[in-house]
Amino acid sequence: MTYAFDPELLPTIDMLPKRTSVVVPVEESRRQIDELFSSLIGDIDRTGVELVHEEAPGPAGAVPLRIFVPDVRTTRGAVYDVHGGGFTVGSAAMDDAANIAMARELGVVVVSVEYRLAPETPFPGPLEDCYAGLVWVAENTERLGIDPANIVIHGVSAGGGLCAALALLARDRGGPAIAFQYLGVPELDDRLATTSMQSYVDTPLWNLPAAENSWDSYLGKGVRGTADVSPYAAPSRATDLTGLPPAYISAMQFDPLRDEDIAYAQGLLAAGVTVELHLFPGTFHGSMLAVGAAVSKREAAEAIAVLRRALKVPD
Repeated sequence: MTYAFDPELLPTIDMLPKRTSVVVPVEESRRQIDELFSSLIGDIDRTGVELVHEEAPGPAGAVPLRIFVPDVRTTRGAVYDVHGGGFTVGSAAMDDAANIAMARELGVVVVSVEYRLAPETPFPGPLEDCYAGLVWVAENTERLGIDPANIVIHGVSAGGGLCAALALLARDRGGPAIAFQYLGVPELDDRLATTSMQSYVDTPLWNLPAAENSWDSYLGKGVRGTADVSPYAAPSRATDLTGLPPAYISAMQFDPLRDEDIAYAQGLLAAGVTVELHLFPGTFHGSMLAVGAAVSKREAAEAIAVLRRALKVPD
């Protein structure tokens, strides 16, 4: 199928791992993603930000946390970051460059959680790890110099889906207060029935076969699309979205996740939750890796602007 991608994104598409209907072993997928990020990000400028390693007590042992503390603090806010990777690949360190830049530019503490991955650890393990990390942050706000009422959760792709689930879980358990949820192209719906999901079977980096494998890994074979899937696994399943934190949701034009992201934003709005939704034209899932493209620069600038407002960072 031919797609009207932004021309500035085309060189990056050639560098991406090719996704086909053939399921790549998880070890190979993890190797490909590690190599991709190493080649695209290169050396990381770590000046002005201290990295501190901590561990939160989790349901199956310690949950590692990477804490980025800027030399110059502007406010007592914090960003709690959950990395992406289709529930099966990636690591907290994968977001180091973005989190360091975020901590430096916003002048806030950024905490990134190392949750266990599927298929070795299916739902609810990864979400419970994320929740354990968030609880640790909320319990250590004085030590970290954080206002417990000014914690923002932030995730992209599967990380965005986990953040949406985290907001539901924290609400229902009476857990830590979440001031705002930043959901970048979130992975939300295991039913895979939207028009965009059914249409985009060969798009770069993410497509229908990749989504099928992702949910089969996270939920277990034969579970996706059935009546037994929890809304904490697939937040699009939630029937009550009231009382959730304000949200920002981004969507890409040629992303299989596009329609479920728009639908979730509409669901939040119908429940009385303040939502900002932005669909970026000519883009695909992960197109922000083309950092030099004008549309990627707009996306990055908007992310910082949205977080700045949510965290009440002074101009």
